[in-house]
Amino acid sequence: MSSIAEGFPPAAKNRDRRLSDEAFITILVGAVAVGLFLVASLLVPNFFQFQNMVNLVTNNWAVISLGVGVTFLLVSGNFDLSVGGVVALSGVLSVWLAQAAGGANPLSTGLGLPYPLAIAGALGGALAIGALNALFVVRFRVPSIIVTLGTMMLARGVAQVITHGSQRNTNLPVEFGVLGNLTVFGASIKLPVVLMAALLIAAVFIEKKTVFGRITYWVGSNPVAATLSGIDRARHVARLYLFSATIAGVVGVLLASEFKSGYSNRGTLMEFDALVIALLGGVAIAGGFGSVLGMFFGAIILAIVTSAATGLVLSPDWQYTLKAIAVFLAIMTQTWALARRNR
Repeated sequence: MSSIAEGFPPAAKNRDRRLSDEAFITILVGAVAVGLFLVASLLVPNFFQFQNMVNLVTNNWAVISLGVGVTFLLVSGNFDLSVGGVVALSGVLSVWLAQAAGGANPLSTGLGLPYPLAIAGALGGALAIGALNALFVVRFRVPSIIVTLGTMMLARGVAQVITHGSQRNTNLPVEFGVLGNLTVFGASIKLPVVLMAALLIAAVFIEKKTVFGRITYWVGSNPVAATLSGIDRARHVARLYLFSATIAGVVGVLLASEFKSGYSNRGTLMEFDALVIALLGGVAIAGGFGSVLGMFFGAIILAIVTSAATGLVLSPDWQYTLKAIAVFLAIMTQTWALARRNR
C-alpha cells in the first residue's frame, strides 16, 4: 500500500528543497502582481496611491471570499461553478424572509421573519445547493463541472421566481442593512472585508497545518491511494461542497444587506471570476496543487488589470480581452517556470 507521503503534493514530497514548487509559484504570482501594479502606476494617472492599493482588496472581498471555497474544491480535483447562483439565491431569500407580510404588492410582501431567522433560512437555501452538488458528484458520480453549472442555473432560477425577474428592496426591517455597511476599527473598512480577511487566515491555516488540508491535497493528487488508505473521499468532497456553499451564502446575505435589496442577477459571472483568480494563483485545474495565498495574489492581478483598464477608459469589451490575455499569460508563465525549475 502506498504511504501517505506519496499522495501529497510537491510541497510535501520535496522537503529536501529550500522552496517547494507550491511556494515558488505563490512567490512568482505575488511578484507578477507587484510588477503589474508598478506598470499600471506608470500608465494610469493617480494609480500609485495607498487608497487605491486598499481598494484593490476591499472592492473585491466577495470574489476573494468565494475563491477560498473554489480553491479547496479545485485542489481536491472538483469544480464549483454554482457559487454565483448561490450568492443570488441567498441574498434574495434573506430579503423575502425578512420582508413584512401584507405589503402593497407582491414584491414588497415577504414572510415577516425576524432578521436572524431570515439569515438562517438564506444560509439553509445555500446549503441545499451545496448538498445537491455533493449528492450528484459524490453519489451519482456526475462530473462536477456539469453538476455545478446545473445548480448555478437552478439557484438563479429560484431567485428569479421569488423576485418575479426584478428585485425586492422595500418593506424591510431597519436592521437589515446593518451587517453589510457596518464599519469597524473606527475606519472606513466594512465588516465584510474583515470577515474576508479572517476567512483567508483561517483557510491558510487549515490548508497548511491541519489534517483536513493535507487530505484535500491528497484526494486531488492521488484519489486511488487516498481511498486505499482508508480515507472517506466521498465524505471529504461533500464537506468541501457544503463549505463552499456556506461561503457563497454568507457573501449573498452580506451583499443583500449592503445594497438593501434582493436581486436575482447579483453574483452574475462571480463563479467564473472565482475560478479565474484561482487559476491565476497557480491552482492546478486537475487537482492536487495550489494554495489559497496564491489565489489571493491571483485576485490582486485580476483587480489590477480591471482597475487599470477602467482608468485608461477602455470599453468593457477590451476589459474582457485583457482579462483573458492576463489569464493565458499567467498560466503559461507558471507552466514554463515550473518546467525549467524541475529540469
